[in-house]
Amino acid sequence: MTAKRELIIGIDDSGRGPLIGPMILAGVLITKEQEKILREAGVKDSKQLTHPARVKLAKIIKENSINHKIVKSFPDEIDKFVETKGLNLNTLEAKKAAEIINALNEGKERLKIILDCPSVNKLAWANKLCGFIEKKENIDIICEHKADVNHPSVSAASILAKVAREEEVEKLKIEYKKYGDIGSGYPADPTTKKFLKEHGKELENSGIFRKTWATWKEMFGNKTKKQASLTDFQINS
Repeated sequence: MTAKRELIIGIDDSGRGPLIGPMILAGVLITKEQEKILREAGVKDSKQLTHPARVKLAKIIKENSINHKIVKSFPDEIDKFVETKGLNLNTLEAKKAAEIINALNEGKERLKIILDCPSVNKLAWANKLCGFIEKKENIDIICEHKADVNHPSVSAASILAKVAREEEVEKLKIEYKKYGDIGSGYPADPTTKKFLKEHGKELENSGIFRKTWATWKEMFGNKTKKQASLTDFQINS
């Protein structure tokens, strides 16, 4: 009798905190054997790697996984979500993580799903996530802080998410080149702050900015229903 494979889905995000550009979530579906290959290839938390190393490892991850899924939330979607009563960025991330799970889970084999938890309350966020998942009978969910450091599957997802985010930022740099350098897109980045100050109002309706962010509202005084409070993220997170 053939033993059933042990399958793992690792999920992580990139770009929760930026003022400019999308938030990206990635999921990687792998076997235990593939997990070992990725670990030996040097897969680890994307923040511990250089951009060239991430790009190289992203190719290895895609070649040594059963499947992967990347989902993107652009500023307009994020703003509409956090402006809606009772919703916030953690809920949006739960919804997007479930979108990945629903796409990768065929319901035929047992799945261990490991996620890097964005909330201080791991149990509450995991319960919220479950509300968006279509097939629950074959899954076990592990929701942890620092999962991107502790689990190769989540490290792999963090790399795919980070590379996808970097690609999106590069597209924006090209598209808005005539206005100047947008920087990393994070509120703590002086280049991004300069770009916002000089061109924020001019590009207010371009879809490049998250206008529910405190940084935007402090500069331009926009009144919205609900204010996001992500203003102190590190530039490279």
